Amino acid sequence: MARPRRIAGRQHGRRRTTTAVLVTALALSGTLITPPASAAAHPGSAVTSAATHTSAAAAHTASSFRLADITMKDGTVLKANVFTPAPGTPGADRNGRYPLIVQPASWGQNDLEYIAQGKRLAADGYIAVTYTVRGFWLSGGEVDVAGSKDVSDISAVIDWALAHTPADRQRIGMIGLSLGGGLTLLGAAFDPRIKAVASLSGWGDLVDALYSGQTRHVQAAALLDLVQTPTGRKSPEFKRALEDLFADRDIPDVVAWARTRSPATYVDRINAHGTAVYMSNNWGDSIFNPSQMTSFYQRLTVPKRFELRPGDHATQELTGFLGLDNPVWAGAHRWLDRHLKGVGRGKGAAGTAGTAGAEKPVQLDVRPSRTLESYPDWRSVSSRTAHLRLGGPDSWGTGALGGTAATDWRKQVAGGTNSGADGGVAELAGGLDQLIGLPPTVLVPLLPRKSAAVWQSERYADAQHIRGAARLHTTVTASAPQGTAFAYLYDVNSLGVGKLISHAPQSWTGKQPGRAFPLDVSLFTTAYDLPAGHRLALVVDTKDPMYGGRTPKGSSVSFGSTAADPAELTVPLR
Repeated sequence: MARPRRIAGRQHGRRRTTTAVLVTALALSGTLITPPASAAAHPGSAVTSAATHTSAAAAHTASSFRLADITMKDGTVLKANVFTPAPGTPGADRNGRYPLIVQPASWGQNDLEYIAQGKRLAADGYIAVTYTVRGFWLSGGEVDVAGSKDVSDISAVIDWALAHTPADRQRIGMIGLSLGGGLTLLGAAFDPRIKAVASLSGWGDLVDALYSGQTRHVQAAALLDLVQTPTGRKSPEFKRALEDLFADRDIPDVVAWARTRSPATYVDRINAHGTAVYMSNNWGDSIFNPSQMTSFYQRLTVPKRFELRPGDHATQELTGFLGLDNPVWAGAHRWLDRHLKGVGRGKGAAGTAGTAGAEKPVQLDVRPSRTLESYPDWRSVSSRTAHLRLGGPDSWGTGALGGTAATDWRKQVAGGTNSGADGGVAELAGGLDQLIGLPPTVLVPLLPRKSAAVWQSERYADAQHIRGAARLHTTVTASAPQGTAFAYLYDVNSLGVGKLISHAPQSWTGKQPGRAFPLDVSLFTTAYDLPAGHRLALVVDTKDPMYGGRTPKGSSVSFGSTAADPAELTVPLR
């Protein structure tokens, strides 16, 4: 098994300044409108000569910027910004045409969002066209949520740019954040002219993002609804899907609606087009969980790169909107340079410049140490698996990994009650983990055993390097035909303080009351180093404010094990 490449001591993305906190607060309130930023050196190379800095700064100030109205095929007008390199800026072909970058705005935001990035792209020798997605702000139409109209708009914007700017039709790329990130991947599937894309905090499978574990992600959906309300105009289809999700009705229709908006549905088209794909996502993304992105990444056969960092939805990218150096935006720019300009080719599997040696295509920013690891592919992220047998007592028993456990047991909890263990608050939980290393936290010894089943390991003598998705298998006996289990994995210190490593929901319906059935819960993928001297704790309960659970209050749920079907937690390790 290939060993990872570890880069110790690098603190990419760790901005703990007052400015970063302010920007985060603005983003969480859905009111971030980024003003123009001052000139800054291009972040694509760690070693840049003074002459290059001077040239870039001059081009940055001389590049042109104009507003544009772009008419779509159905007559809808989208508001856009156009950034054009100054005359003489390197990057043009022999006919004076520059590579084109299309940037759809993120959810609830407008074309002004990318002003700083647009200026940087123009200074770097790109035509950049940023636009407000239909249904938001002053763009016409209704919110389509990456439906067929939004996808058609991408091609229409490209057509307009080729006709109205000195853009090279052979060198077309996209960058997008959040909604824009999903649209870049869909653009790669539906427009073969697009040669390279960079998806930042985007999604691969919208079904899994909204309904993983057959459980409604109602807090994430409510946040999206809140952010779009001041500036968006819902289409009837979107309004109906949202209402059905909140009401827990016609869920198959909601799933079908989300599937047509999932890049994973069209991955064969992306592979056929050969579009180079860069993806950057965050471990604690409460809207687009990392598991659905790792699954999508593994299905891609095109040139690809995948980076995962601590943080919540779109929190790692925030400082880039202010024109500050930012590792996510820098990585996206390097990717486009490589695949649209040929810059950095031959420098390793990732083709990146300005890094120590040849980076591999999968890069993980590990929690909580913030060291970087590089891997040749996702399968190499973990090299072994620990099978921790669960028993009736709270402890897993003796031994570094697992130990002996009783084979026949049940732990009964009161259904529909919150034990205090939960996934946190959407956007806030992962953001605090990124900024100050504080994920959702509980005092494990004080968790009420009437509401939660709890297991703890002994203290580990050595650090445990968790890489991937842990998986719980157990037997459930419930007094109601439907319910939801929420599994949480904690890092517990000597004081009993547990920091959330990962979690996930899993629901069931149509079960016969009182009859046992097997249940598997796949926790969201992560990269986490459990320090020596700490314990692992597994907590399972039946209510979490982040989700729409199905366990009736007043019912009972038992989690158990038998000799024929032992309960265990499977943990992937490096």
